[in-house]
Amino acid sequence: MTIGADARPQLADEVAAHLRGAIMSGRLRPGRFIRLEEVARELGVSATPVREALVALRGEDLVDLAPRRGYVVNPLTEQDVRDVFWLQSGIAGELAARAAAKATPDDLARLRALDADLAAADTTAVERREFEFHRAVNLVADARKLSWFLNNATRYTPAGVYSSDPDWRTRTNADHAALLTALAAGNASGARAAMARHFTDGADRLIAHLTESGVWARPT
Repeated sequence: MTIGADARPQLADEVAAHLRGAIMSGRLRPGRFIRLEEVARELGVSATPVREALVALRGEDLVDLAPRRGYVVNPLTEQDVRDVFWLQSGIAGELAARAAAKATPDDLARLRALDADLAAADTTAVERREFEFHRAVNLVADARKLSWFLNNATRYTPAGVYSSDPDWRTRTNADHAALLTALAAGNASGARAAMARHFTDGADRLIAHLTESGVWARPT
């Protein structure tokens, strides 16, 4: 992979996203050392963006730097996961409530079309369609700072955990239907509640996945 000097920060962000997803999905376990050279070779990049990514992840408390040994994955608990989704739920719920007060017929038509695309998506596209639907809700809310905070919080939701789960898709369809009904009715509390259920379900499924994988570094 060859990049220009001005693209390096973006590359470091991409490496950080890859490692963040590996940690939050349990592919990188607590206590495991992350070798710069191995990651660089796996991703086809130099060691520099990997090092920059690890510095960023240390600032997020996902990894720590052990003297003379390198970067190690920090402990992850069930409460950590619930805290992340609690934050996501609160921000997303507020955005949904604001969208309920602002949604026009054109907005609703677009959201229904995006939801239909999600329902028809195959496994490789379903999480991207889900992102597009929620991004459209946030655009209707017209709260740029809140949307920015939500975008940062959702970085901790690992890709690939949900897309192959047919029950998740069924539940997501139901949550979206409830949300669309609330938005069409201008029902802010209903929109907030539908979004809260959606994120609570996401937390439960990720915790179940990590529990089954035996990831927890200590009892929760």
